[in-house]
Amino acid sequence: MGEEERDVEITVKRIGPGRPTKMHIPSAVRVLELRRIVAAESDIPVEELKLILRGRTLCDQGIRGDDLVVNLKDGDSLIAAVIPKPPAQYMREGLDEDDDDELKFQIPETTNWWKKSIFTFLQKKMKFPDFVLMAIFSISLKAWFGIILWFTLAPIAQRWDMGPIFILGTGFAVILLNLGKRQDGDVSAYSVFNENFRELPGTLNADRLDRDIRTGQL
Repeated sequence: MGEEERDVEITVKRIGPGRPTKMHIPSAVRVLELRRIVAAESDIPVEELKLILRGRTLCDQGIRGDDLVVNLKDGDSLIAAVIPKPPAQYMREGLDEDDDDELKFQIPETTNWWKKSIFTFLQKKMKFPDFVLMAIFSISLKAWFGIILWFTLAPIAQRWDMGPIFILGTGFAVILLNLGKRQDGDVSAYSVFNENFRELPGTLNADRLDRDIRTGQL
């Protein structure tokens, strides 16, 4: 056996969990044959195995299509990496039409027929984006009426130099209309809104501090 064909000891390190493996390989070996040997030793399918030697990925064939030969030395470290599997078929080719429809914005089935007709017209004919449709159909009719009324009155307020008052009035109206309604028995955190100025248990105020000082609790 010649000098170029002697066996050398190399260390195969697999990316991920596992201990390095010592292997005896001919010093001059084809990359394809080397991959087959390492694959058999590591229980990795040869088509999913990629070898890295001295920072370079080993290719089976060169530019001209001839088999490449790698020269190994004693103590060389060979890194064995597993090529990631391609994504599932539906991920590569895109979502199915049914799955795509499920991701689109849909109005409830209990919606009035005229709302469904408008929604279908805007989605199918006008090609409105989903976020626009969501903004349109997520707002109640009362809210749309208020928006239209606001834009109608805004030019009038500007014409009469009442823009700042109109803006302040809009802010107060929004606050008052969004206060909500309390159920029977509910108590507000602010005693001024409660019957007989009733306070919540544990409320800390000046009267509570004065009472604690007088009773020696502070």
